[in-house]
Amino acid sequence: MPKFLRLAAITSLALATVVLGAGTAGAAETHHRPNTCTGTLTAPGVLAGTYRGNVVVTGVCQVNGGAAVIKRDLILAPGSVLNATFALNDVAKTGTSSLTVRGDIKVGHGAVLGMGCEPNFSPCTDDPNAATGGTLTGQNHVSGDVTGSRALAVIVHASTIRGDARLRGGGGGVTCAVPATGIFASLGSPVFSDVEDSTIGGSLTVTGLRTCWLGALRNHVRENVVDANNTMADPDANEALANVIHGSIACFGNSPAVQYGDSGSSPNQVRRHAFGECAFNVRQPNPAPSGPLEPISVRI
Repeated sequence: MPKFLRLAAITSLALATVVLGAGTAGAAETHHRPNTCTGTLTAPGVLAGTYRGNVVVTGVCQVNGGAAVIKRDLILAPGSVLNATFALNDVAKTGTSSLTVRGDIKVGHGAVLGMGCEPNFSPCTDDPNAATGGTLTGQNHVSGDVTGSRALAVIVHASTIRGDARLRGGGGGVTCAVPATGIFASLGSPVFSDVEDSTIGGSLTVTGLRTCWLGALRNHVRENVVDANNTMADPDANEALANVIHGSIACFGNSPAVQYGDSGSSPNQVRRHAFGECAFNVRQPNPAPSGPLEPISVRI
């Protein structure tokens, strides 16, 4: 998927809840019991305040009412959508909208997580300069893991995850057709997953995904990266590049194989070992298909 299309898709995902209106905001006080944030595409719920128990997202919700702090797990129910791509209060343009989860984020079957935003690659929904690349960066932190279990899409930018980031199965199928599945049909975008410019304290693992496009770019990963048995419809997909990896990287069984595509990126920097499509001796054209050959991974 060309870079301009990816950006348009991310921006559309973020803008949808703004253009179509906001639902009832969560109260700012501390919530002691398990809570549910629910809404629709035309009236999304707002996740805000401090929650002592787990929070379950059903329907469509967004984080644009100030800081949302969840002291246990954030659970995206099957088919739900959470948009946490804001940096400022959407109405007053003052204060910080952020998501902090002290436990895990669990993205269920067919659900969509959009978390984090940054200039140029994925401008924040409420960035007044988004049309020219943006200037704001989201502030989202997860103390535990972010897991997608047959999720439709997980899109993460400029976020801190102290545990693992794991995507297992899911996606909208091996197609870039529009209209697509779920909320992507409303946005007129193909389905894709992406993890960029984030700090991951554990490992980053993507396995068994069936989607249009997949990217993993410019992340700092404390442990390992595994990119295996994923199938994407876009020949430009599987740009897993420019990551700084303190452990090892293993890439195998993917279609297409890990490549530079049109990313204009650089090799992964790997401290330990590199295997398969990401091995130190693997070279790919940068940009594809006819640029000079460059290694996919280099040792640091």
